[in-house]
Amino acid sequence: MNDIEQKFGISEEVVNLRQKVRKFIDEKVIPVESVLEERDDDGRRILKELQAQAKQEGIWALGLPKDIGGGGLKFMDYVYVNEVVGRSEAAMSVLGTHTAQDGAMLNLFGTKEQKETWLYPMVNGEISPSVGLTEPNVAGSDPTLIQSMAYLDGDEWVINAHKWFTTGANLAAFTTMFCVTEPEEPSRHKRSSMIIVPTNTPGYEIVRVIPTMGHTSGCHCEIRLTNVRVPKENLLGERGAGFLIAQKRLGPGRIYHCMRWLGQAQRAFDLMCSRALNRHAHGSLLSDKQMIQKFIADSATEIQAARLMTLEAAKKIDVGEEARIDIAMIKVFGAKVLHDVIDRAIQVHGAMGVSSDTPLEKMYREARYARLYDGPDEVHTSTIARRILKSYQQGESWDPANF
Repeated sequence: MNDIEQKFGISEEVVNLRQKVRKFIDEKVIPVESVLEERDDDGRRILKELQAQAKQEGIWALGLPKDIGGGGLKFMDYVYVNEVVGRSEAAMSVLGTHTAQDGAMLNLFGTKEQKETWLYPMVNGEISPSVGLTEPNVAGSDPTLIQSMAYLDGDEWVINAHKWFTTGANLAAFTTMFCVTEPEEPSRHKRSSMIIVPTNTPGYEIVRVIPTMGHTSGCHCEIRLTNVRVPKENLLGERGAGFLIAQKRLGPGRIYHCMRWLGQAQRAFDLMCSRALNRHAHGSLLSDKQMIQKFIADSATEIQAARLMTLEAAKKIDVGEEARIDIAMIKVFGAKVLHDVIDRAIQVHGAMGVSSDTPLEKMYREARYARLYDGPDEVHTSTIARRILKSYQQGESWDPANF
C-alpha cells in the first residue's frame, strides 16, 4: 500500500485517473459548456466529438462494468472520480456518467433481451435513458402514493400515467416507468413495478418541457401515457419490486450527487480565491480583508467536512454496512455546503458574480435544485432524527465512534 492509499484510501492509479479526468474537463469541456447546454445541432455535434475523445482516452462510462462497455471502476474508485466530474454538469454527458444509475439498474435487473436492446446501446452512448417517478398530483417524496397504473392485457402491459420532471425524456429512447401493477397488495411498498416504455410508443406524449428556475428550455419533462401498450417482457425485474429497484438506483446515486456537488463547490472555491487574490478595493486586495478571509476559511472547512462525511457513507455502502443515516446526512449537509460556497463566491465577485461572465450564476441556480431532487431536505432530516431516536427507544445509542 502506498502513502496515498494509506492516508486516504485512494490508490495512486485512481489519483492519476482523477487528474486525467480533471484535465479533460478543464481543457475540453468547460470551454464549450454554453454550447453543449444549448442542445442544438452544433451542441450535439460537439457532444459526440467529445464523447468519442473520452472513449479514446479511456475515461468513458467509468462506473459501469467492463463486460457491458464501461470502464469497470469499483464503487469507491468511481466515487472519487465523481468529485472531479462534478466540476461541470456538461461533463456528465460527455463522459457517460449520466448513464451510471440507469445502467446499473438495467444491469442488475434486466433480462438478456432488455440488456441487448437498451443497456448496451445506452452504455455506448447511442441512446439516452429516462425514468418516470415523480407525479404532479402526489408528493414526490412518498413514492407509495403514485397514481400511475399498469395492467396485463394478454401479452401486453397497458399503462396510464401522468409524470413530470422526467429528466431527459425529450432526448431519451425509453422511459422506465414506475407504476402500480399490484393494487390489492397489502404492503404499499410492494404494489409498484418498473416497466420499460420506448418513447416512440403510441400514446406516449411529451406534454411540455417544464420551464424551471432560470431555464426556459431544458430537459425536465411532463409526460402523459394514455393506454400505452408494451410487451409483457418489458417488465424490469419482478412484479411488485419497483420500490426496491428504485431504492437500489437512488442509494448509490445520492453518493454520486454529493461527490459531484463537492466538485462544483471546489470550482466555485477556486474562482473565489482567484478573485480575492486579484481584485483591489479600498486600498488593498480582497484577500487582505478579514471578512473575505472568513469566507475562504469557512468554505474550505465545510467542503472538507462534506467530503469526509460523503466518503464515510460511501465506504459503508461499499462494504455492505447500514448507511441510511449517513446518506441522509450528506444529502442535507452537502446541498447546504454547495449553496453556501457558491453564494460566497458570488459575493466576492460582486456584480460580476450574478452575470453570465462567470459560471457562478448558473451554478447558484442549479444548487437550489439540490435540496429537492432525490428527496427534499425535510424528508432526509426526519429520517436522521427518526432512526437515531429509534436506537435510544431500543435501549441503545447512536455513536458513530463507538465501534
